[in-house]
Amino acid sequence: ILPFVSVNQILLLLLVLTVCAILYNKVHQVPSVLKNETVDLESPEEMEEEIPVVICAAAGRMGAAIAAISSIYSNTEANVLFYIVGLKTTIPHIRKWIENSKLKEIKFKVVEFNPMVLKGKIRQDASRPELLQPLNFVRFYLPLLVQKHEKVIYLDDDIIVQGDIQELFDTKLAPGHAAAFSDDCDLPSTHEMVRSVGMQNTYMGFLDYRKQAIRDLGISPSTCSFNPGVIVANMTEWKHQRITKQLEKWMQRNVEENLYSSTLGGGVATSPMLIVFHGKYSTINPMWHIRHLGWSPDTRYSEHFLQEAKLLHWNGRYKPWDYPSVHTDLWENWFIPDPSGKFKLTRPDS
Repeated sequence: ILPFVSVNQILLLLLVLTVCAILYNKVHQVPSVLKNETVDLESPEEMEEEIPVVICAAAGRMGAAIAAISSIYSNTEANVLFYIVGLKTTIPHIRKWIENSKLKEIKFKVVEFNPMVLKGKIRQDASRPELLQPLNFVRFYLPLLVQKHEKVIYLDDDIIVQGDIQELFDTKLAPGHAAAFSDDCDLPSTHEMVRSVGMQNTYMGFLDYRKQAIRDLGISPSTCSFNPGVIVANMTEWKHQRITKQLEKWMQRNVEENLYSSTLGGGVATSPMLIVFHGKYSTINPMWHIRHLGWSPDTRYSEHFLQEAKLLHWNGRYKPWDYPSVHTDLWENWFIPDPSGKFKLTRPDS
């Protein structure tokens, strides 16, 4: 009998110890994230701030968007999400180009822009028809295209980024400002370029001051203009101030009164922004928008100055994928050939 009793006692003791161990674990439970290394935590990349960059992919100049995206992606460790905006007919081409090149690693969303939103809002301008392409107006509709971000970068396609896009994203916007731009008078190094090609950098170069509606704005014609090819935008303020509605109002007024479409400047896409944002925008570091590289095929910046620049912009008629143009080597460094062969560079020997 004694051995039988001792076995029972041992089993009872083991049972008591097991129950105690279970209770102890319940009370002093170690968080699962500490004891289980395979718990599905957010990866560091997902915890990083996402930088949304909006860029257009227009027919005939898709190589521009590719080079711009390539330059941004290659010069940053930041978590960039590209919103690539195109028309229905161009979207398959740009998607195929990305997915069949080294850009297949980027994070991107392709967004279709419906040109019907522009119906009745654009006055035809025979002098520069390229400025009337629907995608020139994408910047007016940023909150409709990019909905989950507080802060957004918009870039024209004819740019190259040589710095870390995180720096541009960190641009501080003053309270109540929906956007930041670069002033056209902000960098002494560019003044000689502007003078040499006879380019305007004031409101006089964009708005027709013979028209009463323009004079009624009370904006001095000598006020320095800004270039909306690079924008850092606050979506909350943009929506709160109904910026898109204001821009559309000035587009429609131009259709009726021809307020600016035939002037020297950026046609119907820049002028409404100059009106709506007058006195109500923050400024971007001038080195983050070195422009006018496409204004003349004969006038060049110094190579040293361009190496220091964070962002280069070939605004003007002379684009770096065409001929003639200047500083094409800086652009071509980032260009990735079209796998389909549809987009080709125009060069003197081609």
